[in-house]
Amino acid sequence: MLVRNNCLAKGNRRQYFMLDFNRMEVTLHIPDEVASKLSAGGDLTRRALEALALEGYREQTLTLYQVSEMLGLSRVETEDFLGQHHVPLSVITEQDLDREAALFEEASRRTR
Repeated sequence: MLVRNNCLAKGNRRQYFMLDFNRMEVTLHIPDEVASKLSAGGDLTRRALEALALEGYREQTLTLYQVSEMLGLSRVETEDFLGQHHVPLSVITEQDLDREAALFEEASRRTR
């Protein structure tokens, strides 16, 4: 996975964005003061990506597999990440398991 973190200054605003092949690019326009405060907690791009993944999982828009793909984590690391943020693992139905298995199978074929 190739990810580049970039920050462009424009006047009193900074633009943070991530680039990766086969991935969507998202740009946020936030005031410098806000960017400075948020950056104090670590890499702002990574924190924004993690927040998006957490909220998507909470809303059951994203699966555990999709969160792990977004964040470049293993399944166990993803479960630990969710636990550290007090996000319980979703109730998994048989259909969910089938869907997850199909996603993992597809991903394993792509990496061969």
